[in-house]
Amino acid sequence: MANLNRPRQFDLIAFDWDGTLFDSTGIIARCLQQAVLDVGGAKPSREAAAYVIGMALIPALAHAAPDVPPEKYPELSTRYRHHYMARQNEISFFDGVLPMLAELKERHHWLAVATGKSRRGLNDVLLSRQLEGVFDGSRTADETAGKPDPRMLHELMREFGTEPERTLMIGDTTHDLQMALSAGCASVGVSYGAHEPHDFHALGPRVVVHSVAELRQWLLENA
Repeated sequence: MANLNRPRQFDLIAFDWDGTLFDSTGIIARCLQQAVLDVGGAKPSREAAAYVIGMALIPALAHAAPDVPPEKYPELSTRYRHHYMARQNEISFFDGVLPMLAELKERHHWLAVATGKSRRGLNDVLLSRQLEGVFDGSRTADETAGKPDPRMLHELMREFGTEPERTLMIGDTTHDLQMALSAGCASVGVSYGAHEPHDFHALGPRVVVHSVAELRQWLLENA
């Protein structure tokens, strides 16, 4: 695709989902903690449970619950999904996300989601939130490779015909920023999600923002 009429620096803006657009970090961490207890493992700390957000599910479970044997991962995964599904209606977008996305669409950026969620999980939330048409593309960990592997960004760039220097990744974890760095893309870190921002700077984000309002302003001025 040509870059005609594309504003400013980035044609494609890829967003992480949980902890970046969706205020789900706390519930995901608590659901993972409960799932580990359900299968007889030691309850992970809140920090350990939050650290794996954005990773593909099985590697995330292995990291958060090292005392749970691999043969129990299917049960652990099932219990996590059970707890998450029971609470998913409690989760909402961070304030200001939808107007920000609408403004970016008006500026003719392509918008994409690059997430550790499953395809089914992402489709369910897009459908339930009536977001058809907001995003131009998406990749999930179960159909490509989990973060920080850069494969999902590589696939999105091929889909839209964009180059790394014209692609921006926005996320709340070191997994997101490492993925962008490995793909040769620019990144923005958000500090209000799963990971502490003091680990972001080594991965070279253009900026670390502390609210959706700050993210919106930076994008309007720089993207």
